[in-house]
Amino acid sequence: MQADTRFVAAIAGAAITGLPPERAAMMLCAMSYTLSGLEPAIFEPLFQLDEEALAACGMRWMYVDEPVGFPCRISLEDAPVGERVLLLPFVHQDSRSAYRASGPIFVRRGVGEARRITGELPPYLTRRLLSVRAYDAMDDMVDADVIDGASAAPRIERYLARDEVAYLHLHFAKRGCFACRVDRG
Repeated sequence: MQADTRFVAAIAGAAITGLPPERAAMMLCAMSYTLSGLEPAIFEPLFQLDEEALAACGMRWMYVDEPVGFPCRISLEDAPVGERVLLLPFVHQDSRSAYRASGPIFVRRGVGEARRITGELPPYLTRRLLSVRAYDAMDDMVDADVIDGASAAPRIERYLARDEVAYLHLHFAKRGCFACRVDRG
């Protein structure tokens, strides 16, 4: 009598992951995910402010002087040397949970639309140490880890395969800055 290969795979997956067989089987398959940049329209009014008005809000323009170090949260890429970026405080976890959070980000003027990337991690993320934070539908953090960006895709897929996880936030671990949101799909 030959065993059903799907059943065997589910049982083996449960042993590897510690999850019930039906969830383990899903977890062993690649989970599709989409990274989302921030909408540029949010920042357009800020681009019109002068230096004094920006400073009063804790913001300032900076010139990019290194190829890595000024990651734009709209385009999900490092801004090129010589370009100007706006450094500003940004509420990236705008919720009523205890995990409401804000932090500094860079954005570039003239980026036409928020970048969406499905199923892969761009160099913006793979060349950095990342904090991967998993949130539930109530915006409570249910898990987190720090991992090399080049190795983060399997962790992202594993978190998104869990029922209680609604979405992820990626942060640059060294400075703690918000990088982008990650959703299923």
